[in-house]
Parts: sequence; structure tokens; C-alpha cells
Amino acid sequence: MANAFLTDEMIKDTIGKQSSPVRLNVEAGAIIKFAQAIGDPNPLWNDEASARSGPNGGIVAPPTFLRSLGQVRADFPFDMPFDRALDGGSDWEYFFHVRPGDNITATATILDITEREGRLGTMIFTKTIVEYENQLGQIVATQTNTSIRY
Repeated sequence: MANAFLTDEMIKDTIGKQSSPVRLNVEAGAIIKFAQAIGDPNPLWNDEASARSGPNGGIVAPPTFLRSLGQVRADFPFDMPFDRALDGGSDWEYFFHVRPGDNITATATILDITEREGRLGTMIFTKTIVEYENQLGQIVATQTNTSIRY
């Protein structure tokens, strides 16, 4: 690439960089309101009486609830000269239910950073994993995403 922005040292300094933890105390009311907001009528997340007789023994959060934490991301160890950003997609894995009373901590780690030339010029692709951990030390979910800066 003729006008490369990323140096080997920048790549080395970026991979493994972690965000500050973001914390969320999960409340039943927040789960119910979230399910209502996304139009999901599943009683497992919005009807305590029905949920208690269901497979989970009570209300659990819908998988997309973890989005309510907002963006969790690590800072780059250099000034990013590109101010436009695109979401390159996410892959989610779920391991445990998120329940009312849980205290979720989310931390993002940069897995990879690469550079490519596109129609609009130089683009920086960053692959990040966000781990969502409950108060019991269980990873309840992971989100691996790609962001594109240009």
C-alpha cells in the first residue's frame, strides 16, 4: 500500500488493548421495558408469573438486552485521523441467562487491526471482542465485532 497509515509498531501497540469496564445492574423493570421497546411479547422477559412456570424459573433478559450497555470499546493508543465510522457486523455467543439482580461488567479487547484501500481511500478495520461477565464470574456472552474507520 503506497500511503499506509498503520505502522508495525502501531499495530503491536493496539492489539490486546482493553477498555475500562462498563457496569450495569440489571433490574426486572429494565428487562420488561426493553422487551416492550423492541416489541417482543415473549413472557419469559416480560411476565413474571408466566416466566416463573417457564424453563428458566423467572424473568430473563432477551439476548439483545446487552446492547443496552451502549458501546464498549478500547481507545486506540494513537490519534485516529479518520472521523467516519461504519459497523462491520457482530457475532454473538450466549452462555448464561442474564437475570434481574445480575451485575454485568463488559470489557472490550482489540483482537486485530488492519488497513485497506477502498473507493474512498484508506480504511482501518478493527476487530474487537466484548466479554459480558456477571457477578459470579461467569461470561454470560461475548460479542465479536468489526468496526471500519475511514
